[in-house]
Amino acid sequence: MSQPNPLTVTPPKRLIPVTKWNQHHEWPPPGGLRHLIFYANTNGFDRVIRRVGRRVLIDEAAFFQWVDSNGR
Repeated sequence: MSQPNPLTVTPPKRLIPVTKWNQHHEWPPPGGLRHLIFYANTNGFDRVIRRVGRRVLIDEAAFFQWVDSNGR
């Protein structure tokens, strides 16, 4: 039986709670992040957030993809 190629294994997603975002990244500040979340259905940010009960988590990789695709 062959071993899986370690180069094809995808790393797990890092989901960061909104309250802890600035411990990992300086931008955006908490108020800006909450603004993006509030308007997520109209600005496409809904692809970035994951809701678990009342908790809102940010998919770090999806956030930077969103920034790249929305940079004007």
